[in-house]
Amino acid sequence: MTAVGPIPKKNGLKRRKIKRNWQLYVLLAPALLYFLVFKYYPMYGLQIAFKKFVASKGILGSEWVGLEHFTRFFNSHYFWDLIKNTLGISLYQLLLFPISIIVALSLNELREGKFKKIAQTITYAPHFISVVVFVGMIIAFLNPVTGIVNNIIQFLGFEPISFMTEPSWFKTIFVFSNEWQNLGWGAIIYLAALAGVDTELHEAAKVDGASRLQRIRHINIPWILPTIIILLILNMGNFMSVGFEKILLMQNPLNLESSQVIQTYVYEAGLLNGQYSYSTAVGLFNSVINFIILITFNRLARKTGTSLW
Repeated sequence: MTAVGPIPKKNGLKRRKIKRNWQLYVLLAPALLYFLVFKYYPMYGLQIAFKKFVASKGILGSEWVGLEHFTRFFNSHYFWDLIKNTLGISLYQLLLFPISIIVALSLNELREGKFKKIAQTITYAPHFISVVVFVGMIIAFLNPVTGIVNNIIQFLGFEPISFMTEPSWFKTIFVFSNEWQNLGWGAIIYLAALAGVDTELHEAAKVDGASRLQRIRHINIPWILPTIIILLILNMGNFMSVGFEKILLMQNPLNLESSQVIQTYVYEAGLLNGQYSYSTAVGLFNSVINFIILITFNRLARKTGTSLW
């Protein structure tokens, strides 16, 4: 029998692999550092959700109060209003999720030319406008006296509407303006996926007499279905996060009953009123709900053969 040499240790193999691929680890380091500093390290402060935080005592020196802040939030009179507004906006946005898919499928069917380039530019351009400027445009367009929307309404013989001060209009304005701003950008990923469709499939379908709509239904949509599911899962991870900056900018005392969501309430309670422990508890509750929704939806997506992990 031939002698068998010593089996190299796993640690030695790992060190050699790291040494051999050190360039890849260097490229990965900035991303890892970012998540460690800005995502994981702040989790240390989550414990103040279970404490009566006093700045002079610090996090470790503050008194433990258990679930007191969570109980206070659940028993508050505004709890269900916040849940209703947050879920209402989130579900409204989810209903419009297919629009970017429809836009991508439509742009994909256009032949190369000026019209396609103009259509892409028009749909992509709003994404590059800052949130502050975009909200300023919305307020200007919907102004009851000088806004172009109310000028058209008056031209048609109707009374002007004060859109920004009526709570019933807030969700519609927020969701549709958000869709307008991100419509083209959301379609880019689907267009990239559609670029990989095998042209021979379309040629074979044409020979078999399939119409354009039939080819979209039976070739294009199944091809981009995994991409659709993955993006939907990622959106579900932010289901309870509905765009804090934009809502805060559009918010005013008159539409507060429809515009006050969990994120803006956390900002108000924590930064404006100095209730750090209480606002942390509310924010943690929101994050836990997001996490549960993400895990649940990912498990459901596995049945289609697509999931993030």
